[in-house]
Amino acid sequence: MEIREITPENVHDACRITLRPGQDRYVAPVSFSLAQAYADPEAAWPRLVCDGDEVVAFVMAGFKDGDPFLHSTIWRLNVVGDAQGRGYGRFAVRAVAEEARRRGRSELYTAYLLGEGSPEGFYRRLGFEPTGRSMDGMYEAAAPVGDLLSA
Repeated sequence: MEIREITPENVHDACRITLRPGQDRYVAPVSFSLAQAYADPEAAWPRLVCDGDEVVAFVMAGFKDGDPFLHSTIWRLNVVGDAQGRGYGRFAVRAVAEEARRRGRSELYTAYLLGEGSPEGFYRRLGFEPTGRSMDGMYEAAAPVGDLLSA
């Protein structure tokens, strides 16, 4: 597994990532995420997770000083439906944690909607704990970067 930057050569592969049925209510499509990254390139850190030549996931983090939501955040995580449960999501979170550490961040945040099929369980298993804050129906959770890197 490896993390790769989005390039003109792989952007189409990124946009072809499809989730399991019903998961699209919890995470925006990669194309929307890339539009946000284009609009705010100082904050966005979009990457692909690849297993050999196969694109298996997309992750976008936000690292923007002074922004309470995007200071050190997993903004989006899309794992190909057929590839879920194989460790790609965990690998993506660890890659974001490594980037957060490189930038001097000590905590990593994420936010998710609740409901059947929500990613809450995934993040809780990795060590994210609810902060008690919410925005637009999304619940925030945080984990120490060091814990994510040692898990």
